[in-house]
Amino acid sequence: MDYKIHFAPLQGYTDAVYREVHHRIFGGVENYYTPFVRVEKDGFRNKDIRDIAPDRNSETPVIPQLIAATPDEFRRLAALFREKGYRQADINMGCPYPMQARLHRGAGILPFVEEAEALLQTIREFPEMNFSVKLRLGWNAPDEVFALLPVMNSLRLAHVTLHPRIGTQQYKGNVDTDSFARFYEACRHPLFYNGDLNSLEDIDRILCRFPRLAGVMSGRGLLSSPWLAAEYAAGNGFTDEEKKAKLLHFHTLLFKKYSSALEGGDHQILAKMKTLWDYLLPEAEKRLRKKILKSNQLPTYLQAVKELLQ
Repeated sequence: MDYKIHFAPLQGYTDAVYREVHHRIFGGVENYYTPFVRVEKDGFRNKDIRDIAPDRNSETPVIPQLIAATPDEFRRLAALFREKGYRQADINMGCPYPMQARLHRGAGILPFVEEAEALLQTIREFPEMNFSVKLRLGWNAPDEVFALLPVMNSLRLAHVTLHPRIGTQQYKGNVDTDSFARFYEACRHPLFYNGDLNSLEDIDRILCRFPRLAGVMSGRGLLSSPWLAAEYAAGNGFTDEEKKAKLLHFHTLLFKKYSSALEGGDHQILAKMKTLWDYLLPEAEKRLRKKILKSNQLPTYLQAVKELLQ
């Protein structure tokens, strides 16, 4: 079976520049997802509008993601995506962050079955668009998602992605693959697995246990090892020399793109580049990573990166 790799969105990391550069240098990813777009009191955030702009995403296979608590929010977001020329969108019902969850968005809507069903039924109002859903097992308990399975199975969905944790765990503790297995047997749509995929061995283990999956989705794993999807597509791991060469090219192009896109000068560029290292190369020598993270001027930062990647 031809399994696919999807790149999960992370707020503050996988913006349009990052997605384009990753696609150009590493690849191996079928679809990239935008960090979720939401409705606020004054409408949409300017940075969200910029991030989904077609001219910023023309070279990358991108699916915009929405997060909503009500059918009205859903309609406004789906209409925005349609207006921008998108014909596919992802519905976030898995975000574990309390700020969104307390508003019954993301995983926070899962205990409220009637609200979640009403949100999902809004899909029927947009027959010209394809929707997918990304969700967790629940907010408080791992069986909450199963109450939504009948309505999900009745809808026309491109695919479903399940992260087998509950919202209150956020990203801590173990994934619940037994509950995932129950969902896997009952879900009628193409299904993707998401959660703790940090190596080729992790991907192979999941695909071996669940061979009918459409593929897997990785977020933090791809941020820490950007070559992971490309390795999977190639069928073998890259050498350390290949990884460093690609990383150097990746970093150089990211720096160039952010330098052009950001208007806040060196300080803003430095802050943005340093966020890469929140996840990138966690196993790298601590002394060199610390040097990067403590740098307070661009020349110092660039020299520290050069030392690490040489």
